[in-house]
Amino acid sequence: MVLPALLFLILFAYLPMGGLVMAFQDFKPWLGISGSEWVGLDQFRYLFEREDSLQVIWNTLVIAVFKMALNLLAPFVFAILLNEVRKQLLKRFVQTLVYLPHFLSWVILGGILTDLLSTEGGLVNRVLTGVFGIEPIFFLGQGDWFRFTVIVSDVWKEFGFGTVVFLAALASINPSLYEAAEMDGANRWKQTLHITIPAMLPIAIVVGTLALGNVLNAGFDQIFNLYNPLVYAKGDIIDTFVYRAAILSGEMGFGTAIGLFKSVISFILVVISYRMAYKLANYRIF
Repeated sequence: MVLPALLFLILFAYLPMGGLVMAFQDFKPWLGISGSEWVGLDQFRYLFEREDSLQVIWNTLVIAVFKMALNLLAPFVFAILLNEVRKQLLKRFVQTLVYLPHFLSWVILGGILTDLLSTEGGLVNRVLTGVFGIEPIFFLGQGDWFRFTVIVSDVWKEFGFGTVVFLAALASINPSLYEAAEMDGANRWKQTLHITIPAMLPIAIVVGTLALGNVLNAGFDQIFNLYNPLVYAKGDIIDTFVYRAAILSGEMGFGTAIGLFKSVISFILVVISYRMAYKLANYRIF
């Protein structure tokens, strides 16, 4: 039963690693890997000499860190609030409603957001102008607003999925703790502060530390479907930069060098994050 998955993994994850040698070559497609000139670390030196490369790395870190923080905080808070709902039907309805966006691709959501945020008749700008008297905002054409839009829309899409983890942690809390606290005169706020939140902190630590390994993954699908040349300075990330450098511009050696740099840093962060998860929450996979 494992063999098909193993063959799939070898074919698509391990065999392509042979192409990493292009990161050390001035790769020419018509010469192939064997015929291209070996340049050593020149591609990596070029990576750190280019001003746009450093800006892309900074953009990736800013977007990814904000996504990580808010995608941890939003489901944490929402799970606590949802846990206080006593009507089970309402609780399940709300949980399903916020969970659904997770299953929509960014191709679909990108089109929806483009229409909603348009400066020419978009629903959001119509509300801002008609109700609050604010001038239309070019959400997808101004760098800072683009970052804001990317982060908020990603949190909206994923926080329902993240809530499931924290609801599972809440379900494991012994009800007798709440009963004892109630007998001692603790109200719902005190019970939340001294029972619910401490019980959720271990899983929050695990989720947060494991997310550290993805700090350089700012979301290729989302950025690719929403960005445009107007926001490259603030919205371009490593993955989209690799796509444009390697596929569109034909700098395959340079694109491979960027991808290898990202993979090495991500591997180090994954090792650190799993070590932190073990130290802080006694969580281990192996």
